[in-house]
Amino acid sequence: MNEQVLIYDTTLRDGSQAEGITLSRNDKLRIAERLDRLGVTYIEGGWPGSNPKDVEFFQEVKKLNLKHSKIAAFGSTRRAKNRPEEDDNLRLLLESEAPVVTIFGKSWLLHVTDVLRVTPEQNLEMIQDSCAYLSAAGRETVFDAEHFFDGYKNAPEYALEVLKHAAAGGASTVTLCDTNGGCLPEEIYEITKKVRETLPENIVIGIHCHNDSELATANSLAAVRAGARHIQGTINGFGERSGNANLCSIIANLELKMKMQCLPEGNLATLRDCSRCVDEIANIHHDPRLPYVGDSAFAHKGGMHVNAVEKNPTTFEHIAPEAVGNRRRILVSDLSGKSNLGMKAKELGLEAAPEKLMSALTEIKRRENLGYEYELAEASFALLLEKETGEYHPFFEHLGFRVSVEKRGGMDRISEATVKLKVGDEESLVAAESSSGPVNALDTALRKALVPFYPELKGMSLLDYKVRILSGDNGTAAKTRVLIESGTPGKQSWVTVGVSENIIDASYEAIVDSVEYALLMHRKNEK
Repeated sequence: MNEQVLIYDTTLRDGSQAEGITLSRNDKLRIAERLDRLGVTYIEGGWPGSNPKDVEFFQEVKKLNLKHSKIAAFGSTRRAKNRPEEDDNLRLLLESEAPVVTIFGKSWLLHVTDVLRVTPEQNLEMIQDSCAYLSAAGRETVFDAEHFFDGYKNAPEYALEVLKHAAAGGASTVTLCDTNGGCLPEEIYEITKKVRETLPENIVIGIHCHNDSELATANSLAAVRAGARHIQGTINGFGERSGNANLCSIIANLELKMKMQCLPEGNLATLRDCSRCVDEIANIHHDPRLPYVGDSAFAHKGGMHVNAVEKNPTTFEHIAPEAVGNRRRILVSDLSGKSNLGMKAKELGLEAAPEKLMSALTEIKRRENLGYEYELAEASFALLLEKETGEYHPFFEHLGFRVSVEKRGGMDRISEATVKLKVGDEESLVAAESSSGPVNALDTALRKALVPFYPELKGMSLLDYKVRILSGDNGTAAKTRVLIESGTPGKQSWVTVGVSENIIDASYEAIVDSVEYALLMHRKNEK
């Protein structure tokens, strides 16, 4: 059996300190459930002494049926003037009823003298008797040595004494923290190795790295090589300043590259789903460039790369995407070759002769030169490929549209769109009004005109709208690219593109593509 590394997730506490991230009590409970399904060993729920929300979390989390993870409560050592049994922070940690308690203490003399303003000896006493009080109460006690690496570089003997006093007090794990995130991997390795040689074997060494130097993942793995077996971090690297060590990358590297077990058997394949779930609950966009779990992690664009991957994926993929629940994506652009289109056609379920693919490739490169972009707008690409390969049969003919925007006095601005189209032998002329703007009015009018012929469009709506000016030389007459995401909320979605010097015309082109793609997919699903 592979050697085990304990994963300690602090997304709910350290991760929530990131700028732009706010988690409600229910958000934290949902994330805790998802982390338990992933199979991390510890979930740090928060600081019960800091705010009512965290107190409520610890009350509610006890009702969850967690199968893999232990809940940890976070706090500090006692105050200098208090005995442990009189300290409100330690009392609240015990009242949380969390089976694991993590407390932090100072290991850098600069903080001892300038921040706490106590003697070095008093600081050691605060650490030891706080750990002793919590462990005597039956709690698994983790001690986080704040600023440990900076403290060690300043006064190594004292930093090691901090760890020894925590262990003597009953801490079963001592965590070495690169709190300022300024260390290099070789420093982390050498210092962690010294700690491992100094402390008894029964004391677990932990590592907690911040990402201020873009090295948190590398530093965490360096600590594991030196003997650490407890890693703290957050999903997707959330955290204060530049973030914390990204557990998604750490877990994948440990299991796939270092052959160390940190999740229950088979759970690694759910890593990408967990990563996206946490982002969704936190209401932030998933970063496509995240290693292992991002949408771009196994995306191939260059024609030579795609050609090689088609023959043997190992040529440009360091692991199989499916190992972490991801998938290979073939991008189409002006850098594409025939292999890109061939693999993309297969992905979309299309069969095309080589000469048809070359014709489609020529058209794509011509359009990209005009400002179109098909990397994201895969629905527009699918339509283009259908048309170029001769498979496409139009659902309707759009004969024209008109848009007007009116504002009188203090009245709300009203946009009206009229769409004229032909389905078979029947013409349809429909007008729609919208207070949300001309694009919404156009979208509403088009679908309103088509629903009598294609009722499957009823549940479709415009989900997102992005505009980019392609060249600023002509001021307000500059060429504009519009990307529109459409779909059914909570279900399938797709992206289309339109380009024109007129933003309304570009928007209408993308809207028409979106509706045509929806009808095309419905037709294919019926077959």
